[in-house]
Amino acid sequence: MQKQVMKWDDMRVFLAVARHNRLLAAGRKLGLDPATVGRRITALEDAIGTKLFDRSPQGYSLTDSGNSLISHAQAMENQAAAAAEEIGGQSDRLLGSVRIGAPDGVSNYLLTDACDALSRDNPELQVQVVALSRMFSLSKREADLAVTLSPPTAGRLTVRKISDYRLRLYAHRNIVSRVGEITSMEDLRDVRGIGYISDMIFDRELDYYSLLSREADPSLTSNSLIVQLRWCLKGAGFCILPDFVAREHAELVPILTEDVNLTRAFFLVRHQDDARVARINRMADVIVDWMRETLASASA
Repeated sequence: MQKQVMKWDDMRVFLAVARHNRLLAAGRKLGLDPATVGRRITALEDAIGTKLFDRSPQGYSLTDSGNSLISHAQAMENQAAAAAEEIGGQSDRLLGSVRIGAPDGVSNYLLTDACDALSRDNPELQVQVVALSRMFSLSKREADLAVTLSPPTAGRLTVRKISDYRLRLYAHRNIVSRVGEITSMEDLRDVRGIGYISDMIFDRELDYYSLLSREADPSLTSNSLIVQLRWCLKGAGFCILPDFVAREHAELVPILTEDVNLTRAFFLVRHQDDARVARINRMADVIVDWMRETLASASA
């Protein structure tokens, strides 16, 4: 039997469907119509003799065989990108796409300027920011880079500490004026707490309220920091916020700073196989440098 040779063009289509889960979205990424994408996937499955995707009204989901093929397809993608950058003699100009996964607070307050700057300097680079309050799977290429609060302990990953940052308890200045002197959580008994939904906390480093008294259990909860922030800005209650977020809003006042003064850290995580991909290396350096500078000024 003749050995089946994997072609990069086939792997490119396979990766697009694996990442987008739908033929239409994958086709837009590839510049192909959905029917053509579907035929290419079927032809690839026929050629290698195994089913790569389960089809359903919800889209295309990887089978066990598809998951096994992912790492090989990604390796081909990285080799193709490195070759294009090196052979093209354009080592200073970045091509392709970089996807960064990060919590919504990081995405909104720490990544926007960094990504904008890199995109302006490299017009052929597509920068994608996935702002979701959850862990990202780099092995499945949900992202090329991920900003996390806890360093992962498993997988073929490279972890780089970015910086520590500080969080404090904040309230709208109108609340502070109404309540008067605030010396303990008891003084806030008539003010609602704002925080994360307890069973949707995706990282133990976000479980702030377990450190406070029972009287501080939040009444308004969301898995999104931005939703919590908007409640706080409306004067709906008090909220534990990062200083780098709260400092952008002059109406927010830190309270009980001696009792509630937390330190957490951000880490940049990437896959080891991407070590020679220039666009990911450059994006990683930009993110780390930009975040460090911003967080240092927030704590000054």
